Amino acid sequence: MEGQESIRAQYQRYGVKEFYERFGGDYSNPHERAIQHALQAAVETWPVDLSRVLDLACGSGEATLALKALGADKIDGVDPYTAEAYFARTGQTAEPFTFEQIAAGALAAAGRSYSLIVCSFALHLLQPSRLPALTYQLSLLADSLLILTPHKRPALKPEWGWTLTGELVVERVRVRYFKSGVRTGT
Repeated sequence: MEGQESIRAQYQRYGVKEFYERFGGDYSNPHERAIQHALQAAVETWPVDLSRVLDLACGSGEATLALKALGADKIDGVDPYTAEAYFARTGQTAEPFTFEQIAAGALAAAGRSYSLIVCSFALHLLQPSRLPALTYQLSLLADSLLILTPHKRPALKPEWGWTLTGELVVERVRVRYFKSGVRTGT
């Protein structure tokens, strides 16, 4: 990536999609240590099931590596832009599904099922108009969702398939724990 320019500045310069198209192979989240601590706090606070995890928008594997250290061993990474960086750090292949493909049902059509979906530092970048379809499709795949974000965004609505059951702030990383109303029938 270019010089010492912040990722936020590069998002503004290139736009999010072009940034990842240009630099995804070399991407690493500068907040990795905070992500590790936030995931550890989440696992210690809530009944998080790590038996089968989807690392959505997996980047270079920051959440995957932290989850493995916490005992998860079945983790699928999905990211259309950072597969090279993800493989270099985790030794795993990231599937190239976009948010749009997932919102259109690509993972559900493939018969996927997870105990937990983790999305770290990505959903706040999605256009708000795209959130309802994406989060509803995710609610068909898993019972629980952890969203890690540097913001109060995104705010998910229950009609999109998820109910907020807890929230933590760890080292300026906001962690929200959601339960699926669709999969649990509530």
